[in-house]
Amino acid sequence: MPHPTAGSRTAGSRTAGPARAEPTAADVVCLGETMAVLSPPDDRPLADQSALRLSIGGAESNVACGLAALGHRAAWLSRVGDDAFGRRIRVELAARGVQVDAVGVDPVHPTGVYFKDPGPDATRPLYYRSGSAAAHMGPELARAPELRGPRVVHVSGITAALSGSCARLLEEIVVRRTPWGAAADRPVVSFDVNHRPALWQGRAADAAAALRDLARAADLVFVGRDEAEALWGTRHPDDIASLLAPAPLVVVKDAEHGATSYAAGGEVTFAPAPAVEVVEPVGAGDAFAAGYLSGVLEDADEESRLRRAHRSAATALRSRDDIPDLSIATSTALTGRCP
Repeated sequence: MPHPTAGSRTAGSRTAGPARAEPTAADVVCLGETMAVLSPPDDRPLADQSALRLSIGGAESNVACGLAALGHRAAWLSRVGDDAFGRRIRVELAARGVQVDAVGVDPVHPTGVYFKDPGPDATRPLYYRSGSAAAHMGPELARAPELRGPRVVHVSGITAALSGSCARLLEEIVVRRTPWGAAADRPVVSFDVNHRPALWQGRAADAAAALRDLARAADLVFVGRDEAEALWGTRHPDDIASLLAPAPLVVVKDAEHGATSYAAGGEVTFAPAPAVEVVEPVGAGDAFAAGYLSGVLEDADEESRLRRAHRSAATALRSRDDIPDLSIATSTALTGRCP
């Protein structure tokens, strides 16, 4: 089984020769739903706005965009509707350097949409994604050839909440490892818990069990201390890591305090978060994952991975965009320095 703390290939390297026929040149494949995003131009509530700005956003494609901005080959795997929103998503992600060739176009079901509603304490998302094209993804997608070549496959708990068929898809990828069978050279399966209570309404117990089981089966887990407390009643990072064992590597994010990683061998690494004036927190967790996975791809040491993850997250926190330009943080991310 691959281990994210012991990479054996340098960034961008591939096994040469015809013995390894790879259907994609991507280093990372990110799988999940991306939606059209309608957001106000300022911090006034949605009800007070007369015009909205159209953009795109989705946890997994945000990670793909971040990795592409940081110089890696990233692909996005999903489904969109045969509509203007679906076309906008594919065009914009491609413009950001993300491979979208394998994205399916659903002729029946629409692309999901969500609205941002700013409030005094936080921005509230209003989802219109029930029955979307992405919600109709199913376990058959686990056999997509694009999943067999990358070094990392990144998914999140959001997909598990979309529908029963999406939950089965994640089980095939994260638990059963269907795309790779008995192959020795399997990718690192990265899982961001990404608990979205609005998607689990009336199913809190299901969310706790499903997200715990997926996390335990992954190679690399990202989880916020606050969401772990809400899900499982665990407050301390040490307890969260113990709960999610035997996951080989668990990264616990604790907002402005920092992040701690727990390796299966007992190694614990902490990196403090830099001081940041927050404009909007949406997308910061995805940027954190992109920065960290960049370090995985480059076989960086654990402290450097965490520090570049913080730097990427800080860039997102300073922006209202779901997909901030992480390339502006590249120099500091690559050195692992943090103010």
